[in-house]
Amino acid sequence: MKKIILSLTVLTLLFSCKPTASTTQQLTDKKDVSVTINLNTIVDDKVMVTVNAPKFTTDEVVYHIPKIIPGTYSVDDYGKFIDDVKAIDSKGNPLEIAKLDTNSWSIKNAQKLDKITYLVNDTYDVEGGGGFGSGVFSPAGTNINEGKNFMINNHGFVGYFDDKKDLTYNVTILHPETLFGATSLVDSDASATSDLFITSRYNDLVDNPIMYSKPDNITFNVDGMDILFSVYSPTGKHTAKALSADLEKCMRAQKKFLGPINTNKRYTVLLYLSDMKAKDAKGFGALEHNSATSVVFPELMPSSALGKQLIDVVSHEFFHIVTPLGVHSNEIHYFDFNAPKMSQHLWMYEGVTEYFANLFQVNQGLITEDAFYKRMIEKIGNAKRMNDTMPFTKMSENVLVEPYKAQYLNVYEKGALIGMCIDIIIREKSNGERGIKDLMQKLTNEYGSKKPFNDNELFGKITELTYPEVGEFLTTYVSGSTPIPYDFYFAKVGIAKAKTKKATNPFLKGKTAGITGNPTTKEILVRNNTELSTFLTNIGLKGDDVIMAINDTNYTLDTLSEMMTSVQNLKEGDAISIKIKRGKKEETLTGKVSLTYDEVEGYQSIDPSKETLKEAWLKG
Repeated sequence: MKKIILSLTVLTLLFSCKPTASTTQQLTDKKDVSVTINLNTIVDDKVMVTVNAPKFTTDEVVYHIPKIIPGTYSVDDYGKFIDDVKAIDSKGNPLEIAKLDTNSWSIKNAQKLDKITYLVNDTYDVEGGGGFGSGVFSPAGTNINEGKNFMINNHGFVGYFDDKKDLTYNVTILHPETLFGATSLVDSDASATSDLFITSRYNDLVDNPIMYSKPDNITFNVDGMDILFSVYSPTGKHTAKALSADLEKCMRAQKKFLGPINTNKRYTVLLYLSDMKAKDAKGFGALEHNSATSVVFPELMPSSALGKQLIDVVSHEFFHIVTPLGVHSNEIHYFDFNAPKMSQHLWMYEGVTEYFANLFQVNQGLITEDAFYKRMIEKIGNAKRMNDTMPFTKMSENVLVEPYKAQYLNVYEKGALIGMCIDIIIREKSNGERGIKDLMQKLTNEYGSKKPFNDNELFGKITELTYPEVGEFLTTYVSGSTPIPYDFYFAKVGIAKAKTKKATNPFLKGKTAGITGNPTTKEILVRNNTELSTFLTNIGLKGDDVIMAINDTNYTLDTLSEMMTSVQNLKEGDAISIKIKRGKKEETLTGKVSLTYDEVEGYQSIDPSKETLKEAWLKG
């Protein structure tokens, strides 16, 4: 999971839960659990769910809705969104039922139990904001918007009986013919108004979100993987077709970067765009699954900014197929949705994933080396503002409680930097031949998605697969309390602090903007009585000029953000044309881009003797 603060991690689990013996409940007839979710009849913004139970031989059974799901690292109590729970026998008579806590219900005379029914409220209606801990994180939440959109994160609609998460789940979803259910699950019902999804266990159901909305999707194939991209935009401002080009480019680069580690044949990206009204999603970011990513952003974002954010979060979530979805501990594999024990290794699950999400971009030429260094330096600054002496393993296994919970966001900062340092150590010791991607491939071969490791044995296994220096790093800086000396590891690949030039915003002179806007006409105006930047002066712009288009792309005040993004991507010497209106006359100004630069402190490659190792690190 990744939260964007605009909020971002979340990961959902998909692995088999460990069956345990029960002295109070035994299944004699291993029939499936059949569920019906009715999206056609909405009452008070609630959805009716019917769960047909397996047959029990004991007097009492307990039905649970998850308290927490893997990857959100927060207690969300999905049971608080469940109303009017009823237990019914085969003759339609009610059975005695008692609420044990927020998420659990005890049913008496369980031998007679035929089905359970209840109403589900959605989480989007009651979100209190996008910050960590302020409510259910939107990509892990649910939406009920009759006739328009249903975000079905299955843990918010369907629960499980004690010790029965390993049964097959048959989920029927009744829906209007006008709505399409986008998911990586296979619909086994040919009807246009009823879908049937079958999963081998409860965890697999939780791992597959479904979004129902008016069809707006596009499919493409990346090296044998079928990708479905589905978009819900309330006003139609954004479409799957318009956003898909950058997403496809990103996912092709990711598949190429990963190589044989990934063998998925089907993947779905669900994008929900919030209209930002009082009763709508407000926690922005994404939640990963084994074969899907659910994403939530505000609809008002300009398309260019939305495309960039989509690439950043989807790249992070997609890499979760490596870890923890492909390599994980017992705590994740046998996850307890209502009494979880957390793993020590968030540095790997989230940190290495975040590192990959940045490394692959420079590896595949999507960003420059300087841009990559800048991202890592920003992470160093952010990590130092957190508790830099708190052992990462201790924070990880206690992340649900304070003071550790407050340090959670450091998994994306220091966690990624831990991955970077391990990568550099392995590159140095192997003369550039191997890196952390090779380590993750070896861990995948050793364990894989169905064989969890013991939490306290991972460091030893990593040391065995790599070098003693990696083991020393882990015990000193990950389970230990010593802050990481980042400059020491940068120096191994010839990188050090140095003064560098940074281009300023072409429309700014110092901190003064050279343009403004007319809210009535929506025109973008060059400011009068203001000293303009070198860029604006050299191209020939004057006060009161109306900027109509840049390089043949039209702009208004409503698309000002997109215009600013485009000009900040200009390079020195680029050809440029600006269409303006001066007085009542339209004309086009042409010329070459001339930028102004500030001297700033950054990181650069300064040691030619380490050039080969640096190239292996970034491009290998």
